[in-house]
Amino acid sequence: MALRVKALESLMVEKGLVDPAALDAIVDHFEHKVGPRNGARVVAKAWSDPAYKARLMEDATSAIAELGYAGGQGDHMVVVENTPTVHNLVVCTLCSCYPWPVLGLPPVWYKSAPYRSRAVIDPRGVIGEFGVKLPDEVEVRVWDSTAEIRYLVLPERPAGREGLSEDELAALVTRNGMIGTARL
Repeated sequence: MALRVKALESLMVEKGLVDPAALDAIVDHFEHKVGPRNGARVVAKAWSDPAYKARLMEDATSAIAELGYAGGQGDHMVVVENTPTVHNLVVCTLCSCYPWPVLGLPPVWYKSAPYRSRAVIDPRGVIGEFGVKLPDEVEVRVWDSTAEIRYLVLPERPAGREGLSEDELAALVTRNGMIGTARL
């Protein structure tokens, strides 16, 4: 796949269809300005700062923007919190609406028809395939993202991590944890 991408890039540059500097800027944008590390910083801040968490739960879009993360696919955000009795799972059944400013590019499986349909029909089965085994008494809630609203899961803070800095906490957070296909 990498060779195919490089061959296409070389051909497009050779034919004058693409400026290599523009491609570098796009890659830099997705590697350093959007991505799961942004969402991880939001989660770590919420775990560390009760006032921030309250703002995040009340108006996620504004609270996320406080950290500098905003954009077209992050303009109408809602954060749902995992608790010992509730586990949240995010899907977009219509297409692949996804909060790019905080999660970056969507994984291929998120956009796939099987995930999109099965997440609603059999959410426990789907998250089980990702290795998440929940007790029967834990309620699973499925949130369907749309062009108007995109969801982000606030995972439960891992036990025994009370003394960690925000940077150390952010390192514990995964993209799948913020979608609901993983527990931390």
